[in-house]
Amino acid sequence: MNLDQVRALAAIVETGSFELAARRLHLTPSAVSQRVKALETSTGQVVVRRGSPCTLTEAGAVLVRFARQVELLEAESHELLGVTRASPAVLSVAVNADSLDTWLHPVLEAAVAWDDTRLSLTIHDEDHSLSLLRNGDVVAAITSETDTVPGCRQVPLGAIRYVPVVSPELAGRFTVGGAVDWVNLPVLRYDTRDDLQERYLAARGLSSALSPTTVPSAPGLRAAALAGLGWILVPESSVAGELADRRLVALSDETVDVALYWHAWKVPSPRLRRLTEAVARAAAAGLRPAPALGHPVLSAPSQPVPRAARGM
Repeated sequence: MNLDQVRALAAIVETGSFELAARRLHLTPSAVSQRVKALETSTGQVVVRRGSPCTLTEAGAVLVRFARQVELLEAESHELLGVTRASPAVLSVAVNADSLDTWLHPVLEAAVAWDDTRLSLTIHDEDHSLSLLRNGDVVAAITSETDTVPGCRQVPLGAIRYVPVVSPELAGRFTVGGAVDWVNLPVLRYDTRDDLQERYLAARGLSSALSPTTVPSAPGLRAAALAGLGWILVPESSVAGELADRRLVALSDETVDVALYWHAWKVPSPRLRRLTEAVARAAAAGLRPAPALGHPVLSAPSQPVPRAARGM
């Protein structure tokens, strides 16, 4: 297998087309096509689906992940040999919005001192981020998925505790005799893949009769809840102040613990090891101990939180 051929494949997927890949690599589109054909001949498999944009096959994803691992190791070898790099190495990482909004801040602070490395963070739902790792789009991912990815290691991080919150005004309208009208209470969500609220209701044998309001931002969801647009499960740590002064109230004493895991390439990279250690330290300080396998997990809160039904 020729590394230049694999790099051509990676450029096609990154840019979306043979033509744009050719511009990036300073080649002709014909030369890029020949490299891909040679790669498919040597592997005996189709590696890219021609389209708009071009996408990887399963075999192509394996090859692209290999190419990017080689690029990372090249950066490490240059440093060991005393060769000056033109620019810092980039570590692409998939993170979920709630982690980035809460416990992951110390990692960003640590990265300030990494002159040889730049982070490129991609926001992705924690239930679906392993696909980016399999395709070689990222070197590591924070996810709730426990599946193993070939060539990667998995490290348990801990759990985020979620509490169902709503504005006091909305709670008053949909709480009768101490019982919450979950079916008709407006609901919020992060995006179409965010089904945490749906699963929370399903655990109660319920489902919402309303289409959710979508707000693709962790701070935006809190703002929407404060405005009274609907209820939402949010990290307990992110709304401690709002719960204390009752700008938000908890709809139930039942919470959801979502276990998180760190999946990263299993390569001898000091940069990736340093990042893994920083994530582990931040998780130890900012996450709860992981619950037993199973997701979501209904549990009693760590301490009493204001309930919508109290004081009404």
